[in-house]
Amino acid sequence: MLSARYGAADPESFCDEPRPGTNYAMTQRPLVRLGVLISGTGTNLQAIIDAVERRELGAELRIVISNRADAPGLEWAARHGIPTRVIEHRGFPAREDFDLALVDTLNEYGVDLVVCAGFMRLLSGVMLSAFPDRIMNIHPALLPAFPGVHAQKAAIDHGVRFSGCTVFFVREGVDDGPIVVQAVVPVMPDDDEQRLSARIRAQEHRIYPLAIRLYQEGRLTIDGRKVHIRDFPAADSAVLINPKPPPPSR
Repeated sequence: MLSARYGAADPESFCDEPRPGTNYAMTQRPLVRLGVLISGTGTNLQAIIDAVERRELGAELRIVISNRADAPGLEWAARHGIPTRVIEHRGFPAREDFDLALVDTLNEYGVDLVVCAGFMRLLSGVMLSAFPDRIMNIHPALLPAFPGVHAQKAAIDHGVRFSGCTVFFVREGVDDGPIVVQAVVPVMPDDDEQRLSARIRAQEHRIYPLAIRLYQEGRLTIDGRKVHIRDFPAADSAVLINPKPPPPSR
């Protein structure tokens, strides 16, 4: 299984492109043991693997579980020596029975944090009670706006000027839980769903490893609907305006 003990990088390293040859100090905190749930290509899974291999994330990928045997993400995991398991949801009479099988497998591999990476199933109370505030998900919109499927299309149809992505802790409800990290992207006049999705996806691959790293470093505290981050790495305070206003007249 893929694992590495790597220390905390400069928080802004996730806001800028990775610097060639960057090396990170060792950390005394234990690796976070991840169980990743996928249903498809698993591009966010690959981003997490890449972050570990780039020495930006102290994590051990214990198991990748898919509810579909043909999910390409299973091949990516196997290529990196990560154990995989297929648990077909159609083989269970109820959602809770399927979730119980997930819980049993995740516990078998000693998982600390469950990471949903394109997992197209709603989790029941069985999973939520087994891993309370220990399940992360990512959504291609600035929650609480546009939850559910086709969020990118909804953003375009509503004419918003900005969209983005959100990493959050899973609670009951659709895409409804305490927010950990968000990234913002502009919506351009000629965007269609595919073009906007690609722009958002690039940021998903940056902020998901960041959210997991903050968890691994023990910097997250949940208070109701809010996630407090110790030593908060504040973003640039500049205001974003889309479309860009004209320069002031002289």
